[in-house]
Amino acid sequence: MSRMEEDASDFLKRVAWSVFSGLVWLVLTLGIGAYNGWLAPEHGITLTNILFYAWMVLSLLGLIWINYRLWKKKFPHG
Repeated sequence: MSRMEEDASDFLKRVAWSVFSGLVWLVLTLGIGAYNGWLAPEHGITLTNILFYAWMVLSLLGLIWINYRLWKKKFPHG
């Protein structure tokens, strides 16, 4: 296998993992929040809404950190 094919394979793996992890985070977060009624407060903000949004922000920061670590490695061509 030539070097160009390995670079393309590595790039496509990074793209696939980034998209997959982002979609899983989105579906889980919005699904849990909408199902339990924590996503949009109906009768004012409660403690569960605050905890849900705190978990959502912290897990988003974790997802960003994972993607940063994934894309930090330089490609051989640049």
